[in-house]
Amino acid sequence: MRKILAFATRVMPVAFLAMAVLAIIQFWLQHGPTGTDIDASARRSSTFLHAHSWVILCFAVAAWMVAFLGYFHERQWALRPTIERRGWFMDILDRLSNRQALVAKLAAQPDAVVIDADKLAAALKAKIVGQDAVCDEVAAQIRRRLALKQRDKPVAVILLAGPPGTGKTYLAKCLSAELGRRLLHFDMTQFSSGGHGATQLFGSSKGYVGSDSYGKLTAALRDSPDAVVLLDEFEKAHADVHKNFLTAWNDGFVTEASDGRHISTSRAIFVVTTNAATDALRALAVTYAHQPDELRRASVAALRESGFAPEVLNRIDRILIFNALTGLDIARVAALEIESMIKGYGLNVTEGGIDPELLFDIMRRQDRLGAGASSRDLVRAIEESIGDSLIDARQRGCTRVALASSDGRVTAKPEQ
Repeated sequence: MRKILAFATRVMPVAFLAMAVLAIIQFWLQHGPTGTDIDASARRSSTFLHAHSWVILCFAVAAWMVAFLGYFHERQWALRPTIERRGWFMDILDRLSNRQALVAKLAAQPDAVVIDADKLAAALKAKIVGQDAVCDEVAAQIRRRLALKQRDKPVAVILLAGPPGTGKTYLAKCLSAELGRRLLHFDMTQFSSGGHGATQLFGSSKGYVGSDSYGKLTAALRDSPDAVVLLDEFEKAHADVHKNFLTAWNDGFVTEASDGRHISTSRAIFVVTTNAATDALRALAVTYAHQPDELRRASVAALRESGFAPEVLNRIDRILIFNALTGLDIARVAALEIESMIKGYGLNVTEGGIDPELLFDIMRRQDRLGAGASSRDLVRAIEESIGDSLIDARQRGCTRVALASSDGRVTAKPEQ
C-alpha cells in the first residue's frame, strides 16, 4: 500500500494538469473562434484531446481514488468504528465467529468493585466478639479481590479454623448480610459418603438416578453466582467431595454432571469452617502470632495431619484461626445472646437492663465447663436462666423489660 500511495502522489500533479487542459480545450472548442482563424495543427491537437477526453478523465479519477485509498489506509482506518456501527460491511467476528456471544461474555465479566475494608471490618467486629484480627483479615482479603477487574478464580476461599462455637459460622452469615449477597449454607456432615455426597452437590451423570435435575451446589451457583458459599464443618465431608472443589477454587468453575455445563465460581466467596486440629491450631496461633508465613506453614501441616488433602489446602487463600472466648468476651457474647433471646420472645430490653450479676454468673458457669466450652453452651445456659421469666413478662403484657438476678434466680421486670 505504501508503494501505491507513493505512485499516486507522483501521478496526482499530472492528473490535475490533464484535467485542467481538458477543461480549457472543451471551453475553447465550444466558445472559441472557428474556420480559418484557427491554425490547422492546433485544431488537430484539440480534436485529438477532445476525442480522448474520456481516457484522460478516467485516468484522473483513478489517480484520485488511489490517492484517497492510500490516505485512508495511512490514517489507520479511523472511520472503521463508524462503518462497523452503521453496518456498511460485515464485522470479522460475525464472519468467523459469533460476535454477539462474545459481547455477552464480556458483559458477564465481573466489574471491579472497591469496598471500604475498614467499614466492613468494623461491622463484622460489632457482631463477632473476640475475633478482631480475623475480621480485619477477611475484610482486607475481600477488598483486594473485588478490586480485580478480571478474575478466573473465586473472590476468596477462606478457611476459618478453631474451637467450636466461637463464631466461625456466624461470621459467614454476617459477611453475607454486610455485602448484600445470598448465603448458600451447606452442612458438610451430610456429604460424608464419597459418590452419593458428590452427586448431591454436583449432580448425577446421565443415565443415573437424579440426572434430570441439578446438584444442590451447582443449581444454587447457577441462580446466585455472587453468593457467599458456607461449607460448614468441611472436614466431615468425604475426601472425594473435597476434591470436587479443586476446579471450583483453582479454575473458576464447577461442572454439573447431568449436562456437563460449567457453572462459574469467579464471583462467589467461599467460607470453609472446620473444628479439626483445634488444640494444635490454638497453640500455633500463640507461638507464631507475629509470623504469618510460619503460622500458615504450620497450620497447613496440622490440618494435613487431620485429614485435609494437600492439594485442597493449597487452593485456600487464607487460613484464619479463631480464639477461644475468655474473660469479658464471654460477657459480651452473653449480653448479645440475651438481647437476641429477649427479642425472640417479642420483648425489648431497656438501656442498661441486664444485671451484671447475671453476666458474671454465666461467665463462671462457662469457666467451669473448661476450654471445650462453646457459645452453644452459653446459649443453653442463658435460656435456662432467663427463659421462664421472659415468658411470664410477656404474659403480663410487658413490652420492655430489665433483667435482675438475685440468689441465682432471674426476674424480668417491666420498664419503669
